[in-house]
Amino acid sequence: MKTPRPLALLPFSWLRPAVLAVGLLATTGVAGAPPAQEPARALAPADTATRPLPADQATPLPARRPDAARLRELRGQRDFDYAEAVPHLSAWDLFWARLWQRVQNWLQQRSYTHFWRWVFYALFVAAGVFVVLKLLQVDLTGVFGRGPRRGPLAYDAAAEDIHAVDFTARLAEAEATGNFRLGVRLGYLQLLKQLADGGFIDWQPNKTNHAYLAELPAQGPLRADFREITRQFEYVWYGELGLTAGQYAHVRTGHRALAGQLAGGPAHRPA
Repeated sequence: MKTPRPLALLPFSWLRPAVLAVGLLATTGVAGAPPAQEPARALAPADTATRPLPADQATPLPARRPDAARLRELRGQRDFDYAEAVPHLSAWDLFWARLWQRVQNWLQQRSYTHFWRWVFYALFVAAGVFVVLKLLQVDLTGVFGRGPRRGPLAYDAAAEDIHAVDFTARLAEAEATGNFRLGVRLGYLQLLKQLADGGFIDWQPNKTNHAYLAELPAQGPLRADFREITRQFEYVWYGELGLTAGQYAHVRTGHRALAGQLAGGPAHRPA
């Protein structure tokens, strides 16, 4: 039996190369590693305050003065005349200027802001309502008092035929009862019948009075006289204008004058 060799006596020929290799690798790794970077230091903010540069006192600058003749020439040109002319106010302009100034001063008073402002608002609203009602053709006479008295009609005015009405009897009845509005209407319809019979107009139930007026010849007094009679008729009938006996007689005089003109004039057929 062999006696084991002590550890100290073992050969170390393999250990020395290994230690040298490990040391060489460690040295190479430490030398090849990049150097550690220092943390960046925060830069101090730049000074934004500016200082004006001192004027150059060493180099004197020559004074440049414009030419006097050139200045006089420019002063004489209208483009360089900046003076505002004071407008001349007439007496009428001064009156309105002072009036509006007083109105402005009054509107700035305390009494206006607390009372009169609401009064003006109420007036504006009332005026607007009145305009709307008039556009809608609402009869406002019954609101403030008794409306106009309407005379009874002896026939249906909407379906009347001028060729089927006995104008002489109807006019006598209207005048006897004092229904002058109806008398004016009957006299106007009688004139339309005469115009149609004379060939001056082409009467149709659905035509308007102004359509008949356009059919009359432009030359001569016929159209002007019929226009005036048409205006009177529309005021009396559609405007419900009450007439006195004297006013009715004046209107009927115009009717008779135009009727006599038609009786003596030549016939004219409408186109």
